[in-house]
Amino acid sequence: MRTDTGKAVHLSEYRVPDYLVERVELDFVLHPTQTLVTSKLLVRANPKGRTIAPLQFDGDGLLVTGVEIDGRALDSTQASMTPDGLTIFAPPQHPFTLVTRTTVDPTANTQLSGLYRSNGVYCTQCEAEGFRRITYFPDRPDVLAVYTTRIEASKQEAPVLLGNGNPLGGGELPDGRHFAIWHDPHPKPSYLFALVGGNLGCLRDTFTTSSGNKVDLGIYVEPGKEERAHYAMDSLKRSMKWDEEKFGREYDLDVFNIVAVSDFNMGAMENKGLNVFNDKYVLASPQTATDADYAHIEAIIAHEYFHNWTGNRITCRDWFQLCLKEGLTVYRDQEFSADQRSRPVKRIADVRGLRAAQFPEDAGPLAHNVRPETYHEINNFYTATVYQKGAEVIRTLHNYIGANAFRRGMDLYFECYDGTAAIVEDFIGCFAEASGRDLAQFMLWYRQAGTPLVKVFAKHDAATRTLTIDVSQSTPPTPGQDKKSPQIIPVRLGLVAHDGRELPLVTPSSSEDGGATQEELSSATFILDDATRHLVFRDIDAKPALSLFRAFSAPVRIESETSDADYLTLARHDGDLFNRWQAIQTCATQYLLDAVTAVRGGQNTPDPGAVISILRGTLAQAEADPEFAAQALTLPADSDIAREIGSDVDPDAIFAAGRTLRKACAGALLEDMKSLYGKLSSPRPWSADAASAGRRALRGVLLAYLMQADRAHASLALQQFRSADNMTDRMSALGALSAHDCAERETALEEFYATFKDDHIVVDKWFGLQAMIPEAGTLGRVRRLMQHPLFSMTNPNRFRSLVSTFAAANPTQFNAADGSGYDFVANLVLELDPRNPQVASRLLVAFRSWKTLEAGRREKAQAALRGIAQVPNLSPDVRDIVTRSLA
Repeated sequence: MRTDTGKAVHLSEYRVPDYLVERVELDFVLHPTQTLVTSKLLVRANPKGRTIAPLQFDGDGLLVTGVEIDGRALDSTQASMTPDGLTIFAPPQHPFTLVTRTTVDPTANTQLSGLYRSNGVYCTQCEAEGFRRITYFPDRPDVLAVYTTRIEASKQEAPVLLGNGNPLGGGELPDGRHFAIWHDPHPKPSYLFALVGGNLGCLRDTFTTSSGNKVDLGIYVEPGKEERAHYAMDSLKRSMKWDEEKFGREYDLDVFNIVAVSDFNMGAMENKGLNVFNDKYVLASPQTATDADYAHIEAIIAHEYFHNWTGNRITCRDWFQLCLKEGLTVYRDQEFSADQRSRPVKRIADVRGLRAAQFPEDAGPLAHNVRPETYHEINNFYTATVYQKGAEVIRTLHNYIGANAFRRGMDLYFECYDGTAAIVEDFIGCFAEASGRDLAQFMLWYRQAGTPLVKVFAKHDAATRTLTIDVSQSTPPTPGQDKKSPQIIPVRLGLVAHDGRELPLVTPSSSEDGGATQEELSSATFILDDATRHLVFRDIDAKPALSLFRAFSAPVRIESETSDADYLTLARHDGDLFNRWQAIQTCATQYLLDAVTAVRGGQNTPDPGAVISILRGTLAQAEADPEFAAQALTLPADSDIAREIGSDVDPDAIFAAGRTLRKACAGALLEDMKSLYGKLSSPRPWSADAASAGRRALRGVLLAYLMQADRAHASLALQQFRSADNMTDRMSALGALSAHDCAERETALEEFYATFKDDHIVVDKWFGLQAMIPEAGTLGRVRRLMQHPLFSMTNPNRFRSLVSTFAAANPTQFNAADGSGYDFVANLVLELDPRNPQVASRLLVAFRSWKTLEAGRREKAQAALRGIAQVPNLSPDVRDIVTRSLA
């Protein structure tokens, strides 16, 4: 099942491997340009595979110096040894030992896949198919083996040598060299292999499991930055404890190590016992990291640790099952963060991310199933659909079968599939058994792409005191799927009277489909499992406001007839905080849709009174819950409005409408906002806790509004910037200034750089902020910044901070009417592709919504994509994305 050739790979064509590897012994002699890798494998024919078949192992650019079977060297009549594969024509049918010797150049490996060297540190990244860049192997997740790794290096160059599993020992060697041996007793696929060698500092701690086993913990960072790893260590220990309490999962090795590196294609990697992280998700101090950074560190540390069971102990049979580890583990890290912080605010943040990243994916040419059935390049399927929608599908399952059955299903999954490579059907089967439900229809969430649209219509009959609600579902066509079947959609519903009371849900049949009697619940989950559902509620004196999909009980789009009065009621009184926030978003979204139409028609924008009224009520309650208020006062982003418009999108009109609304709200609520901003500005000791972070977040939101009301507040923003004792307050001030063309902005940017120019993680923030400036001169600014001494095309973090931020987070300038933004990004995709195709293909995803644009922009975006498609020798990564984008 080779996937790096650009040819389509199909789930339907899966077959088991013909040969299995039971034991792997690796010996690395590290060298900057000529690392020697000796691989000793215990191989046997798979009784479930083909009876007589050649042995075919994967390679990628390997320089092979020898191949032996049971001590006998093979020649060209017995085997084909190319840089991209090893074929042994007639391998023994009894278990045999295969030894291969390869040479790798870590310094020249700019793809950062396989074994590479960055800033003097040797590092590996093997997911999805990087192990084949190290040695010949059946590089697929359903071949599980026990690994022992010997690592040798110059002690001066690499005093720290780390591998998977537990340390078995090490020692000194002649000529200033040394070695270490690591053994992982748990069988794992090759994508979980890891090795790190370099000069690293370490923060150490211990954790005692619930069974009393002591685990040595280490976080390895650039020397001198150990103090900035304390929050990561605290997050790790809390993650370990939480997984024991919530899922009954104890850690299973004697050590757990994390290594932070600055050159990394991903956020982090869950290699067994040796997680490798992008250092921005490990290093933090109040002076260098924002509250959002702290939250990301907490979540990603947890995510990679939770993979120990959902991904490592139980891995995926093939890469089509990627959601089985990623979606499930995202769900687990979301639940962890919700328990550590505010659950409603965490839910709001997750849904914001889902709608911003995954909903457009579902609505565009790159739409695909949560479990795809075909791919050309697996690296392109590490997508929002697999991760974020995959997590939402798990949450939908939880909402459908209930918490108790869900926990029983998880326990059964761990019991039945520990140590195996599973598929989605295995996973769902455990919940079917645990809940006693037929989940065949639920599997449609994995098989159908697209975001379901749920329409809700309500009618009240005063004479009979009944409320009838008609609910329907439909899913639009997506590439390769024109017709969709009804899915199982849990609809968590509440009824809120306009005086603020929660009304009891009294239905004619209270025992079916999760219905609730007056004595049970004021809200309940009803299951929409057909195209339509008709609900009737009794004893309702007046038509209430419908609180739909509380806590976002399923990943759907919602269309309903809701009045401004209903929005106001929900925003003030809904017992579900997520839906309080949603009421504000929906009201503001409807206003902005009307305002965009007015802007494009050259008309006056409508009266924003309803939105202002809702925000005034939110401000009045803000001190009670600043963290929630910060979310509630943040109006929909331009991308949210573009998604709702859906076609003939004009980014400039959307930006103008949004700016007008924010200015109107700020002007109408100016005194209330200034008063609350002043209260929140009273000095307090810095703390990373959620309540303190909430106060800082709200203060930042208010400052942005004040800047919208009057640029005279630029001096206030500059004052906050200069007096801030933490990065959150400093960045919120700089962010408020960056949205406006004023002298204070440039002053603050210069001072920020002068202060933090020696900290690469903070400098990334400096680059990123400038890439988001919503002005016609920003593309020129980005081009100039690419000539800056600290910019690097070869460092993924630096490239993403400037170029990817411009493409993904600056809708007016990336989508400039003259097409300059498209041409700029397209040229950089082509320039980067030969060096790092993964980063290049992810940059290209910025074009995913091009078909929804108005005709002029659509034509220019299409021309840019066609220009890429016409270039010969594109990587499979980029070829795949551009082909699907143009389809």
